[in-house]
Amino acid sequence: MAAVPGDAAPALSVRRKIGGREWRTKLSFWGMVSPMVLGIILFSYGPLLWGLLVSLFESRLRIDLQRFVGLENYRYVLGNAAFRKSLVTVITFAAFIVPTTYLLAMLLAVLVQNAAFGKGFFRSVFFMPTAISYVIASLIWRMSLFNGLPYGVVNQLTWLLFKADAIPWIGLAQPPVYWIVLVSVRLWLQLGFQMILLIAAMQDIPVELYEAARVDGAESKWKLFRHITLPLLRNTSVFLILLNIIHAFNAFAEFFNILGGTMSSAGMISLARPPLVWLFQVAMSEQRYGVASAGGFIVGVLIILVTLVQTKLSGGLGREI
Repeated sequence: MAAVPGDAAPALSVRRKIGGREWRTKLSFWGMVSPMVLGIILFSYGPLLWGLLVSLFESRLRIDLQRFVGLENYRYVLGNAAFRKSLVTVITFAAFIVPTTYLLAMLLAVLVQNAAFGKGFFRSVFFMPTAISYVIASLIWRMSLFNGLPYGVVNQLTWLLFKADAIPWIGLAQPPVYWIVLVSVRLWLQLGFQMILLIAAMQDIPVELYEAARVDGAESKWKLFRHITLPLLRNTSVFLILLNIIHAFNAFAEFFNILGGTMSSAGMISLARPPLVWLFQVAMSEQRYGVASAGGFIVGVLIILVTLVQTKLSGGLGREI
């Protein structure tokens, strides 16, 4: 073996130490990251791939991959009148709940941010509903607040204020007042979280911009909000609107629990049945797992398309003002 020159030995030793340190760093990194990567593969991409395979097979009465039907399940879902009606239901729900949630969250954020006292208290009070389950809130709305009986909370308030008779909130009454129940529980659960995000975005706006605007003569709070606050909240606003759209199309718990859809013919679930409730009933009641899997992918594609269109119309996230 050739001898290493004396002046090259220290440099070789340094390179070996650096190389060993890099390998230890890589091993430490993969040791910490690999459980998360394996979890994502096993519990996210694995079920997604399995669901895609099931959607290409009949899989009726049991989940298996014995009878291949190709795209027949997708054609059945798209041609089913009940599924198309469920799409109309969820689009109607989203058309109202998305802008209403954003506007009310913005209003609350402005009021709390400009409150003279008790900002922390109001932030906590409005944020607390976020910690409550959709199922629990839906059952409270159905069994206590809007139970349709004279002793129901809302009916008692309407009688005290307007001397009105008890209203059957969850039923066949016209106009369809059950929409008030469905929308109000969603608003109560979501407003606090979105209000906190908007307040955080408002606090990141430099105070110097408002001071410069006041120097230029913009004393009105409405002008300051319109020309400074609202434009600088653009990215947060786009994010919240996209989040509201995704959540609206994924609506399940409030419809299922408020309208009483334990089985395909139970309660008033047929009055307003979003796609996920219909797919749940197809899978659990009719045991058509291939059809339900195909419907799930169709709903997923629709959510992606709507999100892409909304992102395109709004100019996308991350754009500088």
